[in-house]
Amino acid sequence: MDRQTRVKPIIQINTEHLKKVLPQLGGILILFIFLAIAYFAPAVFEGRELFQQDVAGASGNGSDVHRLAEATGEVSYWTNSLFGGMPMYQISPSYPSLYIISKIQGVLTLQWPFCLLPGYSWLLFAMLGGFYLFLRAMRVGRWPSVLGAVMWTFSSYFIILITAGHIWKLMTLAFIPPTIAGIVYSYRGRYLVGGALTALFASLQLLSNHVQMSYYFAFLILFILGAYLWEAIRTKKLRRFVFASLVTLGAGLIALGINSSNLYHTYEYGSETIRGGSELTPSAEDKISGGVEATSAGLDKEYITAWSYGKGETLTLLVPNAYGGATGELREDLAAMEHIPSDYKQILGGLNHYWGDQPFTAGPVYVGAFVLFLFFLGAFIVKGPLKWALLVGTLFSIFLAWGHNMMWLTDLFIDHVPLYNKFRTVSSILVVAEFTIPALAVLGLIQFVREPKEVVANRVALGVSLALTLGVALILALVPGTFFSLMSEQEQAMFRQAMGDGQLPIPSLMAALKDARASIVSADAWRSVFVLLLSLGACALYYWGKIKAPILYLLVGVITLGDLWLVDKRYLNDEHFIDKDLVAQQARPVTEADRTIMADKDPHYRVMNFAVNSFNDATTSANHRSVGGYHAAKLRRYQDLIEHQLSKQNMQVYNMLDTRYFILPDRSGVLHVERNEKAFGAAWFVNEVQWVGNADEEMKALDDAPLRSRGIIDERFRPMLKDYQPIVALDTVMPEPTVELRSYAPNRATYRTKTEQPRLLIFSEVYYPHGWHLILDGKEELPILRANYVLRAAYIPAGEHQLEMVFDPKSIHRTELAANVSSALLVLLILGALASLFFPSLHKGEHKDE
Repeated sequence: MDRQTRVKPIIQINTEHLKKVLPQLGGILILFIFLAIAYFAPAVFEGRELFQQDVAGASGNGSDVHRLAEATGEVSYWTNSLFGGMPMYQISPSYPSLYIISKIQGVLTLQWPFCLLPGYSWLLFAMLGGFYLFLRAMRVGRWPSVLGAVMWTFSSYFIILITAGHIWKLMTLAFIPPTIAGIVYSYRGRYLVGGALTALFASLQLLSNHVQMSYYFAFLILFILGAYLWEAIRTKKLRRFVFASLVTLGAGLIALGINSSNLYHTYEYGSETIRGGSELTPSAEDKISGGVEATSAGLDKEYITAWSYGKGETLTLLVPNAYGGATGELREDLAAMEHIPSDYKQILGGLNHYWGDQPFTAGPVYVGAFVLFLFFLGAFIVKGPLKWALLVGTLFSIFLAWGHNMMWLTDLFIDHVPLYNKFRTVSSILVVAEFTIPALAVLGLIQFVREPKEVVANRVALGVSLALTLGVALILALVPGTFFSLMSEQEQAMFRQAMGDGQLPIPSLMAALKDARASIVSADAWRSVFVLLLSLGACALYYWGKIKAPILYLLVGVITLGDLWLVDKRYLNDEHFIDKDLVAQQARPVTEADRTIMADKDPHYRVMNFAVNSFNDATTSANHRSVGGYHAAKLRRYQDLIEHQLSKQNMQVYNMLDTRYFILPDRSGVLHVERNEKAFGAAWFVNEVQWVGNADEEMKALDDAPLRSRGIIDERFRPMLKDYQPIVALDTVMPEPTVELRSYAPNRATYRTKTEQPRLLIFSEVYYPHGWHLILDGKEELPILRANYVLRAAYIPAGEHQLEMVFDPKSIHRTELAANVSSALLVLLILGALASLFFPSLHKGEHKDE
């Protein structure tokens, strides 16, 4: 025997395994691509686009930054297009260190180097692939994993997110299941693969920049780790648990490092926003109104819980229209209107189709009737600690989604759990249940396939599951008023008040409204009954031996997909897609008033548009530097200024913001432009300083102070003005000080000043304490202080000087270094994981997945 036949290669490629796996994997990818594209067909092939209200509302954000990048290639982290100016950190963060991870994301979602999935189909593809990977990590077979991916992806809330334009949120959600897959692999002993997957997909979900979703799923991950700890204690494998935990921790640190620039500046910026609290003492009026205010500890509780899911509303998991579906007029539902007498159609037709606890909603959270049945069944028949993690995660998600309907629990989390009070819309935590329900449902179905006779013999499990799904759906179908009043609390109060007037037949109107809404619930409940019976019929065929397991998975998959697909199409269908040019016109309209203003080529002035919801609409920002805007995390001090000065039409404050143009609609809706000649300009010298002791005094001083000649300064800035001397009248007549704006860009401005005495110069620029630098004559950096509650100011020495104002946070340079090092570690980790997959001899193998 020669040497070559006797020596076994050190590194071997498992070619037989690859030949078997790759075709199967290719088939699944093709299926996912087909489903993702099919949902948006034919619009994606015809070039039509989706008009999304939230995207349109924010369409102008950072327009000046984008124009700067197109013209010069320079990246600015500050924009002047909305709210007088604010950081770009939460608008469209772009850091050079994210180049590698962004390209990896493009490859995984088939967006780079070629865009293979048009429109938003790549998002559905990412959702399908991510959940499939999670179930495979759980040792679930390929076809049950495909079924689970369909259950997760087409859950109604995720499709509704696309309709609303919450794309960053859905991107984050798409990368959470594969992150958990990496954690599962690590605790199975596949440390390289697990660490690489965890680091990669945790990086991608943080890159998607919706920290709230990652935060919510951190609780589920803790439950899963608790389950693994319990199993490690029970089996006496603590060493493996500790090592897996270290791998997971290391992977998490890499993900944090890659996104360190974004995360750090989000944290830094958060303390300056409406989520960080106001220094102003709340007035009695503020307390009564219960607005969007935040305390120093976080957002106001009423604001946090405004969108709370009702306890009864949780039935939408089973019957999507249990509370009327989406907000809209009842008259749009022709079938429901048939139950209203003709005399009442005009009165009741304008009432809401939705009657739940939330102020309004784009649609319910529906997970699928049979999916919910399998979840309940799985809660009884699935074994192992992970079942309990999924169950606890489900209950945790539902209870916290109830918000003010279970205030003792919500209070506990707001008051004592770190960061929980930084997020609003508590109902969105139901995304956790949308993950755990299909996960346990698939495990339950697998257990039924393995042991059908034992499962059917478990009368308690089967009986409870049927009662909570088929039984409840039948009750809702037959007597829909059993669980509901079929009216919201606001409507009941409205009818009670109207009853006192005695001018309308209120009892008859209420009865007619209930009949109409009962028909809505009943029709959808019968639909769920049909889905359940059809799916249970497929299971019965398998139990009787009429079909094999693959056919059962196929039948359940088709029924489930059809069930979810039809509900999803209520909220996102082909009619929502319009011509691309129309989308641009609606999202970034250019009116005759806009054209009139744009004829002014001065680089600095601002615009206030009263023809729109000024402080909740950014379309003005697409064309101008706007006093208003739209953003969920605007600067706290600017919000204070809006509430206490701008909303009260204080022209002095508008002048200090250099508001040169006002857009006003007349009674016929025609827009007119008014030029304000009294705007102060880009910067101005003041003659005196009025010192104030706190934020309340500073805001109060803005009411009537002559802001053109006086600067309002908080006492905390006195050390920065230690050399300040009041302006003294001289015997000789001296020329007025001058300031000239020489150049202006979002992140940079230059000025030429001339003054015979040292003076305080106030800039019509929003103050932000992190990152702005003021350079005198290219040599000396001057301290920037805050004036007039929201503006920047500096003490300028006598003489002629050149000033350069630059936004260049030193923190970006530090975090970028950490991000680049972390990106390199991720690449090495991925290469190591790929090597372990293609060269099995490099690691001690594990049992093959089932």
